[in-house]
Amino acid sequence: MTDDGLLPVADPMQQAATLADALPYLRRYAGDTIVVKYGGHAMGNAELAKGFGSDIGLLKLVGINPIVVHGGGPQINKMLERLQVRSHFVDGLRVTDESAIDIIEMVLCGSVNKQVAGLINRAGALAVGISGKDGGLIKARKLVRKVKDPASGTEQILDLGFVGEPDRVDPQVLYALSGSGLIPVIAPIAAGYAGETYNVNADTIAGAVAGAVHATRLLMLTDVPGVLDRNGKLIPELTAAEARKGIESGMISEGMIPKVETCLKAVREGAKAAVIVDGRVPHACLLELFTEAGSGTMIRRDGSID
Repeated sequence: MTDDGLLPVADPMQQAATLADALPYLRRYAGDTIVVKYGGHAMGNAELAKGFGSDIGLLKLVGINPIVVHGGGPQINKMLERLQVRSHFVDGLRVTDESAIDIIEMVLCGSVNKQVAGLINRAGALAVGISGKDGGLIKARKLVRKVKDPASGTEQILDLGFVGEPDRVDPQVLYALSGSGLIPVIAPIAAGYAGETYNVNADTIAGAVAGAVHATRLLMLTDVPGVLDRNGKLIPELTAAEARKGIESGMISEGMIPKVETCLKAVREGAKAAVIVDGRVPHACLLELFTEAGSGTMIRRDGSID
């Protein structure tokens, strides 16, 4: 900040150098599809949210095809509390009964979905909000979770209600939107084969979509720098085999396990690479795609090269 209260003007030479440095990466990703999972702190901070919208709009402007999948847990919690509908979690998954699923769909496909699309539209791009139910995009099946009874030691099936997992992704509606110059913004709600509605984890949706469209990158915006080694140092890159070994050894633990497993599934099903990115960092997506150092931890297919 200058003495007169104004923000300093960026050095034009530095701006030009930054653009020149980014040019090879702009060429590398031209025409490619990038799937971005948007949530966490990046979604709750107004300045980060504004920057995110601008960054996604920029990707489209330079010839990349971004697809956004968003979460909305805090917004769901607020609405459930407001309507006095009880909700609880098991292993990080919201148990969703019939009274809750309608509210969750209303929040995710309504206000949250339109807010995220609006961020991008205000940046000058054209975003369209959809859900997994639209255009037959995602068919889901009921998520089955097994838990061990502490008393008997036997496994039991836990009924999570209307919580699902992606079973089939038909990306034709995404191709149609992207090919028309639009940016799809997907709410994590999907239909079952009998017409029921399922609440699906947004990370899982993003991974399934990235695999189905053979995305060049899946960018998972999180509230951590990436995968850390046992000394707390960021690991910039892992092969799929190294990531699996990290889970087995306990180096990758707790909440990082499902995120890494989502990345592994995405690259196994067709994505070229997946990156766990710190969404608290301004312009995290651009730093990952357009700089040599990148951002976060990249997980690649075994034996792949970029």
